[in-house]
Amino acid sequence: MYSSKVLIRSKKLLAIVLALAALILCVAAAPQATGDAGETPAIEATILEISKYGNIVLSIGPDSMKELGYEPADLILVRIGSAEMEMPIGTSYSDADSGEPICCWKTSASKGIEEVVLAVNGGNLTEALGIAEYEKIKEDPGFTWHPVEGLELPIVVSISMVQKQGYAEEYQMHQLGGTRNNKRADYAELSDEEYANFRAVETSGMGVGTLYRSSSPVCPAYNRSAEADAALQDALICTVMNMADSEEAMKAYPDYSLTYYSDCDIIALDMKIDFASEEFRTALADGFRYLAAHEGPYLIHCQEGKDRTGFACGILECLMGASAGEVVEDYMITYYNFYGIGPDSEQYERIARSNIMASLAAAFGIDAIDGDGVDLAAEAEAYLLEIGMSEEEINNLKAQLAQDYAGLAEAA
Repeated sequence: MYSSKVLIRSKKLLAIVLALAALILCVAAAPQATGDAGETPAIEATILEISKYGNIVLSIGPDSMKELGYEPADLILVRIGSAEMEMPIGTSYSDADSGEPICCWKTSASKGIEEVVLAVNGGNLTEALGIAEYEKIKEDPGFTWHPVEGLELPIVVSISMVQKQGYAEEYQMHQLGGTRNNKRADYAELSDEEYANFRAVETSGMGVGTLYRSSSPVCPAYNRSAEADAALQDALICTVMNMADSEEAMKAYPDYSLTYYSDCDIIALDMKIDFASEEFRTALADGFRYLAAHEGPYLIHCQEGKDRTGFACGILECLMGASAGEVVEDYMITYYNFYGIGPDSEQYERIARSNIMASLAAAFGIDAIDGDGVDLAAEAEAYLLEIGMSEEEINNLKAQLAQDYAGLAEAA
């Protein structure tokens, strides 16, 4: 395995507050080869933008890196200012284990172009490197980043080869056997609900027809919102925990007011994908309190209904008495819906262990959620107390999730 090394020095905030224009940190620039002849050359690029989640979009594309001899499964060193980190090149954030960095060659869902994005799977690379600090603002898009003192615009990113194909074995284990896309016709074997990654959570202790999970019913980026919204209506969802959007961003989606979703009781949490951060933990507690204080059936969603949704549902499944096997089975349905990965695939267990099992074990402070003698219900309750919920709030949440809504749709 590779190791992550982060060297962080100066972290003072720039005195000048950057507005929306500061999000675009520089215009695209061609990469400059700086290595010696006969070797894979080093690359100097610049930061084009930083996403809400701390993902860093570079001013180069995958084709430019390919031309200079880089390819997926190479292990590289990234330097930004005084910070540096080793990471592999991949084609999906999930090519790295949960909490590990990745140089991702991907197609932007919103822009439709190929990008090079530096990220942490389930984390925040910008904050981990200490190169900028995040601030919520009222103006669109609702956030900005302040580079630390000592980083001058445009911010230069240096990439160099550590080991050619040094991540090959791990990369192969992470391959999903197919690329998820956003074309309904390419998923003809799936129902509309499966295409939208919409389903009831049916693990032990959970009420029947009580808790559902889904991709976003309102964000059009993945072309699944219409199917998700229709599924919400069929399930008569009353209360929604939106982990992805702020209220302003949620209501700004096209035709939002025309959706069934818009008539639900909704808490919009605007959560980044960093399960260990205090901000995430606080927002998660707020979301669970909201569920406990409102009537079901309930829906939890983010954008894809995979990472943030998977973590939140995993916590609730454990709380209500699910086994590790049940948690994994529910989580991995997403990988079938998106990638066709089933229990008979050699990647199935690896994906589960490097994602939901790893993130829950880290949250609970244990070695493994399927370890001998592990009481997942007790671990989940202790976790909820740790993130700020009271015993009364937890008991109310459990009581709400235990209610049955079986037959509700038929009665309506």
